[in-house]
Amino acid sequence: MKVHFVIHEAFEGPGAFVSWARNYDYDITYSRVYLNEPLPHNTDSLDLLVVLGGPQNPNTTKRECEYFDAVAEIRFILACINAGKAVVGVCLGAQLIGEALGASVELSPYKEIGNYPILMTKSGKTNTKFSHFGDTQIVGHWHNDMPGLTKSSQVLATSQGCPRQIVEYTNLVYGFQCHLEFTLEDIDNLIEHSIDELASLTEAKYVQQPQELRSNTYQSMNALLDGFLNNLMASYRKTIK
Repeated sequence: MKVHFVIHEAFEGPGAFVSWARNYDYDITYSRVYLNEPLPHNTDSLDLLVVLGGPQNPNTTKRECEYFDAVAEIRFILACINAGKAVVGVCLGAQLIGEALGASVELSPYKEIGNYPILMTKSGKTNTKFSHFGDTQIVGHWHNDMPGLTKSSQVLATSQGCPRQIVEYTNLVYGFQCHLEFTLEDIDNLIEHSIDELASLTEAKYVQQPQELRSNTYQSMNALLDGFLNNLMASYRKTIK
């Protein structure tokens, strides 16, 4: 299996996604757009596309961020979906998937930063890719927006701060507003980049401060991600036999 990562910022990496891919000896490639690395020329070079987060949103222009080309990423995501590839978007990546399918990004009711519970919906509880999630799980968050919904998409998980935490767009395409890939190293990088922002949010309802962020544990959510990815790739393999 070939896994390609689109990484928007050095401080928001793939975390546990890479550990999972390496564990199965999958081929790993990257488009580190903050280094102006290009997207793949075509979809033949990958089986799974993972589009990660970042401080941008799908409406961010190249004038605002010269190395982020939302139009090109949306076009490539759609090409991967149409080619029958497995596609997972996290945070900004989830919002870009929604845009690729005609569903505009929206502002979340609350900013969420830290570890907070998500609640699986009825659709989430019956989705076999998430059977190991149970009714609720503590996962990572670092966002202000949420992905748009298409007529056929299903919300699989919500939180008190955001009604769209996990979205199924198709059997092979999923958007995660939440972060299951976080590791302590990722959190340290995000904190370092966000010191001023966090200091301005001491009274925010769903925002943890650096000391609490560093005291959280992340292994359980990483295990949830591993299970989901294994289930996703099992579904994908059935389509390429």
